[in-house]
Amino acid sequence: MAKNSKRLDVDTLWRIERLGPPSLCPDGARAVVALTRPSMQDNASHSSLWLLSTRGEAPRPLTHCGDKDGQPQWSPRGERIAFLAKREQEGHKDEERQIYLIAADGGEAERVTRMATGVEALRWLPDGRGLVFVSWVWPELRGEKAQAAALAERRKRKESGYATEQTQYRHWDHNLPEGREPMLHLLEFGRAGRGAGRVRNLMQGSGYSLQRHDPGAEAFDLSPDGRRIAFAFDPQAEKRIENRHAIAELDLQSGRIEVVLRDADWHFSAPRYSPDGQRLAFLAQHDARKHTAPEQLAVWERESHRWDVVSGEWDHAVQAPLQWEDDGQAVLLMAEQEGRRHLWRFDLQDRRAERVVSGGTLLAFDKRAGVLLTLADAIDHPARLHAHLPGRAARRIESFNDRLLAGVATGRTEEVWFGGAAGDAVQMWLTYPPDFDAKKRYPILHLIHGGPHTAFGDGFHYRWNVQTFAAQGYVVACVNYHGSSGFGWAFLDSITHRWGELELQDVERATDWLLTRPWADARRVFAGGGSYGGYMVAWMNGHVAPGRYAAYVCHAGCFDWTAMFADDAFSWHARELGAYYWNDPEQVRRQSAHASADTMATPTLVVHGALDYRVPDAQGLAYYNTLKARGVAARLLWFPDENHWILKPRNSRQWYREFFAWLARHDRARQAPQRTRDKTRRGAAR
Repeated sequence: MAKNSKRLDVDTLWRIERLGPPSLCPDGARAVVALTRPSMQDNASHSSLWLLSTRGEAPRPLTHCGDKDGQPQWSPRGERIAFLAKREQEGHKDEERQIYLIAADGGEAERVTRMATGVEALRWLPDGRGLVFVSWVWPELRGEKAQAAALAERRKRKESGYATEQTQYRHWDHNLPEGREPMLHLLEFGRAGRGAGRVRNLMQGSGYSLQRHDPGAEAFDLSPDGRRIAFAFDPQAEKRIENRHAIAELDLQSGRIEVVLRDADWHFSAPRYSPDGQRLAFLAQHDARKHTAPEQLAVWERESHRWDVVSGEWDHAVQAPLQWEDDGQAVLLMAEQEGRRHLWRFDLQDRRAERVVSGGTLLAFDKRAGVLLTLADAIDHPARLHAHLPGRAARRIESFNDRLLAGVATGRTEEVWFGGAAGDAVQMWLTYPPDFDAKKRYPILHLIHGGPHTAFGDGFHYRWNVQTFAAQGYVVACVNYHGSSGFGWAFLDSITHRWGELELQDVERATDWLLTRPWADARRVFAGGGSYGGYMVAWMNGHVAPGRYAAYVCHAGCFDWTAMFADDAFSWHARELGAYYWNDPEQVRRQSAHASADTMATPTLVVHGALDYRVPDAQGLAYYNTLKARGVAARLLWFPDENHWILKPRNSRQWYREFFAWLARHDRARQAPQRTRDKTRRGAAR
């Protein structure tokens, strides 16, 4: 580490500007992105739009006065950009996000919707004469005025109760709008192509709506001729998070809706029209085979009305968005592979995937007129935007965080493989402190990822930032244990119905491997994790001998699988655990961390947010109370205004400070000098 370099601290971490997904103009010359700037002073984040050039011109701001400008989409002709924002304009303050238009060369943004119920996502009509968007509305009410009146009446009521008979009624940190459904709307501009125009609900009276969880822009697409909209929906009368979705087409002229893809054994999502509009690419998951089955690339043919899984022989889980190549012969997609997420080109004729751009972790991409834009990060840097022009090397087209991070040293990251459970090779990322010296001794910090069917990848994570932990002097170990994504379906599915078993073996064997390193200090091994990672450290507390780990940090951890039935995905439990708690209590109990509470003895910091509906905060409180009742050293950090993640800048700073302080308190090497000083003082007194 250079003499003038400093380590990455939390305040610097929260000064990093964050790039959103890019949208390319039709000729590929420019891109628009949302840039989010966190503010520790305001304890909030603010987003504005920036124009970037793929041909070497300097970036420049497009919007200035917005607070949460986002989801920018370039118009088909390239003259305007649509985006979502909440603003005050002409004496009217937006209560919910609305659609705004701005000229591609800048100027004053124009509000073009006044939806009392707000706007969730948008897409342009192919001819640029309007937009299709999503809004949560009362399906029985017709017109914007009726919706606005109903919402105003609801806001005036004195009662605060939420009444429902829906199975799916909350998601992550919010109750789904009571009595409302996410529906597609069409905004048609006036004859001049400008102005608010006319809005109509395309699903009015049809009985159809989009999925109730995250009904975003990936749930629908417009055909190239602008005549049809393909959308994914839940065909079951009772909406549940695990229901298998179908895909339908809506005829914009007649309003007729036809289901084109439905199979009782398969879950369909993310439809995308081919350039000629005669095919749909989509994601297909053979859910009846196993709920952990990967999402695969599939194609539907309009002429035959037949569909086929084209990536069935490729053992990778395909991720949205999908984007057709201009010739209609291949589809661009993202997929994880061994702790990295790459961009792939899947050739439909050969049924072969070719890696186009390698990770780190690819976050987003767009391609127009032969120009490819990729947004990717890595463990040693935040997201960066690169342009890939035909016949040229990739070129970075922004430098937003370069000055801030120029004097910040990062630790070296190493990819390690070791023998894990079931004789399988298991991947582990090791990140060393910036001034690491192999002749010295270092504490080890395991960071255990959530999911469980995700992975710790080569990516820059703001809430669990590896470099920030390494800067504190820890060698940070991130194990992609059995159940992790990106290592094939068999590896991912191996933990089903026996949670905790193989994952623990992997983490423990990683610890054994680490303790053979000459720089590892066996007295100073720690572990922390969130969500399923929080479950894992609670599980370890009951299944690993006291003293092996000096302390744990359990963030939003699952503690009692029976009580976890209060979460927003309760109907999913039996598929992962193998039974509902009333059908086979012992099957559920033996996978539950709380069942081993009588052996828990390792000091633990428990962190939870009151707005966490995925892992309700009663889980963390029960774990903390259990440790206190048992006389185990424990500390609780509870946030009344946070959800499954700690998102506010100052709360995040407090989270990191508590995390670091807890580890320091239980760091035996740091305690030893204090004990020596105490003995010296006692001797002098005698």
